[in-house]
Amino acid sequence: MGEPEVRAQLIEAAYAVVERTGALDLTMRDLLCEAGLSNQAFYRHFRSKDDLFIAMLDDGRRRMAGHLRRRMSGAATPAAAVRSWVEGVLGQAGDPLAAARTRPFLTHVDRLAARFPEEQRASERTMLEPLVAALRGADDGGPRSGAEQRGDIERDARTVYLLTVAALHQHLRDGTRPGRADTDHLTAFVLNGLRGTGDRSPDTSR
Repeated sequence: MGEPEVRAQLIEAAYAVVERTGALDLTMRDLLCEAGLSNQAFYRHFRSKDDLFIAMLDDGRRRMAGHLRRRMSGAATPAAAVRSWVEGVLGQAGDPLAAARTRPFLTHVDRLAARFPEEQRASERTMLEPLVAALRGADDGGPRSGAEQRGDIERDARTVYLLTVAALHQHLRDGTRPGRADTDHLTAFVLNGLRGTGDRSPDTSR
């Protein structure tokens, strides 16, 4: 087995333990038993458990970014692409596997971001990129009419990201699933903000 495969095996083993225990305080014994690997194998790839945790966050976000890109690829309009992004992110709360893998990180994500700021920014960018592309592709009929005059696309995308992830985290903490009304409300709020109008009936067609 090559070194990339060993690293991936350790990450998958950590996910399995987190899913089973519902916590991020996994022991090295549990992790290595799950992975079927040695201490030496672990320390060849990670300096500490926090190093493993930030790698798991990055892995999860990269998988999510791929999922978002696939969802958004079928969108007929920029507004529909933005809606698809919001739905895809919120959908993690309704997916039992994604929720089980994500929920334990809620109380640790700020600490990990402070300790690994560059890694945190890089993994967030993977989720932002498809949203930025959708906003850049919007024409005058899309959600960002007059956007060049109103501000920076990447800053707008980050604002949408922060708002949507905050909503996701609330659902994960509460153990709730976002319904259609939740998604419609958040998408309307986002699209109206991007338009810079008070219109409460945006085109949120898929």
